[in-house]
Amino acid sequence: MGFFDDEENVESYIKMVEGEDGAALVELLARHLDKGATVLELGMGPGTDLELLAKHFDVTGSDVSSLFVGRYLTRHPESDVMLLDAVKMDTDRRFDAIYSNKVLQHLPTPDAARSIVAQHRVLNTNGIAMHSLWYGNSGEEHHGLLFQQYTLKTFGELITDHFDVVESERYREIEADDSLYVVLRAL
Repeated sequence: MGFFDDEENVESYIKMVEGEDGAALVELLARHLDKGATVLELGMGPGTDLELLAKHFDVTGSDVSSLFVGRYLTRHPESDVMLLDAVKMDTDRRFDAIYSNKVLQHLPTPDAARSIVAQHRVLNTNGIAMHSLWYGNSGEEHHGLLFQQYTLKTFGELITDHFDVVESERYREIEADDSLYVVLRAL
């Protein structure tokens, strides 16, 4: 059972991130895509960024947690959301872009690399992937949940034959330069 398959962990996470969103990241993504482009959000959690993405794009939400997907569908039954493992990406659908906000950090590095390959497979030609990550060189586990940090160099090692880096920058989420966003274009 994964961390987000436990109702108590989901409740705790929702309270922890209340009031936070990826509005600045969504605006960055909008600079690289046409309005109405198809976007898959990996790891939608409670759906905060999904709703921001929907203002610009034809968005599909996904999460590996049936609790997050079920909660969102209860509030928004007309929404396009699905259960999806970010590593396997078992879907026949294709998208113009993939967006994740601090999601790949929860995967061990070999699984994050497999996710990058799978993302490439579900993107349309010249598709965009945008990911935000905690910046650094360490990884640690808190209450059974992995937090793997990346630098542009270490994240770049995951994308070698599948994507080019279009844009990247460190930014502040809690402390100065504690985070990194990377915009990629499929090769």
